[in-house]
Amino acid sequence: MTGRWSRRYADLITHHSKLVVLAVVVVTVLVAAGVALGGAGEADIGGFDVDSEETEAAEFVRANYGGDDGVVAQVVVRNESGDVLTRASLLDGLYLQRDVRENGTLNETLSGPGFVGIENVVATKAVYEDARSAAAENDSAAPDGGETTGGGDTAAGGPPTAQPSLSEQIDALESRDAAAVEQLLAEVLDPDSEAVGGADPYEFLPRSYEPGATEATARLTLLTQVDDSGDDADPQAAYDAQVAIDGLVEQRFADAFVFGQGISDDASSRATGDSFAIITPFALALIVLVLGVTYRDVVDILLAFAGIAVVLLWLQGIMGWLAIPMNVILIAVPFLLIGLSIDYALHVVMRYREARDGTLDADGDGLDDGDRRPIRAAMALGLGSVVLALAAATVSTGVGFLSNVVSPLPAIRDFAVLSAGGILATFVAFGVFLPALKIEVDGVIENRLGRSRTKGAFGVDSGWANAVLERMAALTTRAPIAVVVVAILLASAGAYGATGIDTEFNQADFLPEDAPDWAQSLPGGLAPDTYTISEDFQYLSDNFQTGSDRGQSQVLLRGNVTEAETLQAMDDAGAGLKDGSAIQRRPGGGAAVEGPNTVIRSVAADNGTVERLVGRNDPDGDGLPEENVSVVYAALFDADAEAAGEVLSRDDDGTITSARLLLSVRSSESAQTIAADTRAYADRVEADAPGVSAVATGGTVTTAVIQDALLETLIEAFAVTLVVILAFLTALFWARYRSLSLGVVVLLPVVVSLAWLLGAMSALGIAFNSETAVITSLAIGLGVDYSIHAGERFVDERRRRDSLGEAVRRTITGTGGTLLASAATTAAAFGVLAFALSPPLQRFGTVTGLAIIFAFVAVVTMLPGLLVLRERAIARWRARE
Repeated sequence: MTGRWSRRYADLITHHSKLVVLAVVVVTVLVAAGVALGGAGEADIGGFDVDSEETEAAEFVRANYGGDDGVVAQVVVRNESGDVLTRASLLDGLYLQRDVRENGTLNETLSGPGFVGIENVVATKAVYEDARSAAAENDSAAPDGGETTGGGDTAAGGPPTAQPSLSEQIDALESRDAAAVEQLLAEVLDPDSEAVGGADPYEFLPRSYEPGATEATARLTLLTQVDDSGDDADPQAAYDAQVAIDGLVEQRFADAFVFGQGISDDASSRATGDSFAIITPFALALIVLVLGVTYRDVVDILLAFAGIAVVLLWLQGIMGWLAIPMNVILIAVPFLLIGLSIDYALHVVMRYREARDGTLDADGDGLDDGDRRPIRAAMALGLGSVVLALAAATVSTGVGFLSNVVSPLPAIRDFAVLSAGGILATFVAFGVFLPALKIEVDGVIENRLGRSRTKGAFGVDSGWANAVLERMAALTTRAPIAVVVVAILLASAGAYGATGIDTEFNQADFLPEDAPDWAQSLPGGLAPDTYTISEDFQYLSDNFQTGSDRGQSQVLLRGNVTEAETLQAMDDAGAGLKDGSAIQRRPGGGAAVEGPNTVIRSVAADNGTVERLVGRNDPDGDGLPEENVSVVYAALFDADAEAAGEVLSRDDDGTITSARLLLSVRSSESAQTIAADTRAYADRVEADAPGVSAVATGGTVTTAVIQDALLETLIEAFAVTLVVILAFLTALFWARYRSLSLGVVVLLPVVVSLAWLLGAMSALGIAFNSETAVITSLAIGLGVDYSIHAGERFVDERRRRDSLGEAVRRTITGTGGTLLASAATTAAAFGVLAFALSPPLQRFGTVTGLAIIFAFVAVVTMLPGLLVLRERAIARWRARE
């Protein structure tokens, strides 16, 4: 759009303003009708195929081992200065379970036994002892030593075969005094004793517990629930039940908590609500203050909000018409569009004000005698002078983001399409709708109400903003080399800092944190709740095997898995566990890993047939067969198919096809750390097992793989965006000014501001992962927009002014003032999120605020310096000719 065409475009909008407003309203209604279609719900950002051995192994596990369709939560009872294994505490645990069972709504969500903890193990032991005592009394009372039929509930020489009911467990424990319960504990927790009811009591005790002791400062109870949600849905009933059970736990114990996905979702939701309740008044006050200082006019502020409403309606409508599902990457799009909207609105309004009061003119000589232009003429001139920059920013950023439509990741493709559509909507709202609407509104106010609508442009009139901007202009004119060198040195430091930036993805980083003191002291309904979930999760992860997907990784073994060397390699791998590993240790120091080796020992302890078979093939007496491993595995399936099926897979002929190890991990560690330690464990097994491939897999490991792939895809996508924008700007400036260098000059400050942003993130300890990488798209979108406006204004001013210094001054005070207002508004609006209680909102606010500030600073310092150096270089080159 050349100067002639931009003037024709502006004349068309201004001379048909009523028709333009009506047309935009009609089109907006049609586009927004897509909202009624409801979009496509929500989608996971990882909804794409990653070609890796970890994901392939995960598919094999799902096909051959199945998956746990239930929901797992954890109940932790602790007493840091006392004992949670007392009779009273164990009974309280059973009473809690009874309370849940007696609540019909909560009971419906429980799966199987519902609760399994040390209290159940001890109570089951008590029931078994009572059954043996009753059987012995019956035997002694039988005439002539005959057998009785009263012992039918007991196995020969062993405990009852049926799992005792909860009421039986409570009765058995209540019938014993504290000394008897402690004796039971000593028997249950004896390292040499057999597991009671198939449950390892050490799984419910903290890592600090000393095996054999009858005291502990904390204990864990696993809560298993039914997942009846179906595909692609959350088991909301189970999640709601977790929250309700947490309330019962708080009533029953002085220091206890429930942790699960339902608890996490509830805390995150409440923290987000509290955050917005606290922040929204401050954010609105800041926005109104900044816009008030900038516009100094309520009507113009309302017009800007009307334009933003059009953009957001288009955004929702596009999502509906194109059936784009919501995902976390798309969260950045409305914030990007709001930032662009504020900027576009300010450029249109401020350029209109410059044109109206004569500061901006077509011939470069202004208006005489303080005359002011009519409304339509002023808008035609102002819009004509800025629409090319608006169009260039729209096309460059829109095409740049749209170039990622070729990404293999559906979420990135949706991000590309929605961003491009939203950026187009921003141009429609502020390059078409707002100018026409302002003409009509200003005409009504001036012609019918008799109130003048003439206002000065921000940064152009005398004042503190003008003074600051003029000093900045003088600095960049006098010392452009120093300004550019400092900017590049800071960018180099930022790039160097970015080499050490954390790129890991940690679920713990999404858990709400407790409010600071200043927030808790707020009056009335503004005071937030207390949030301990982050500390609870850290405690749970550091001290217990959680028994959930996020607390477990896997190693899949294929190949010669029935060889004795493989079985021995599984057993030996845990001995090499390094300190600080993400893999949990059992009380006593051994690695918390389940596999064929542990299942063989566990089943053999309860099954005489398996015990004898293992003994005949175990010359070294370590409890594992050195011969006939396949025969032992077959006997394992015959004795306990469920336990064997957890760690071994076989085909229809009964041939063993694979083995797997289940590793308990500290879920508070990042997914990448867990994946690395799981791979190291797999490598140790593979090194000692000839002919076996050992692959790390499991939910956490595949999460790390997907997150790494996603981050790589995002980085590539943004690199492609920058390249496409550079190509477009180069072509634009060549067509308009016959310059091949302007495109590079205009884009370079954007790249520099990105380097500053990455360096600041590294210094602040903010990870650069798939979450924050999306936020940096704001730096590209707003940075390109800012830079194009400043570059176009400079070229136009340079053509009009004889002095290079005057061209720089007019650029920085004119467009720079508008950019200052835009950056201050958006940075204030989004930056306050840094004070949110939710860590994702905190990171969003911090990174967004920094991105906007750095983009502005780079454009009003480095860009003018580069433009001055370019002009001087051109002048020297022409002088030599």
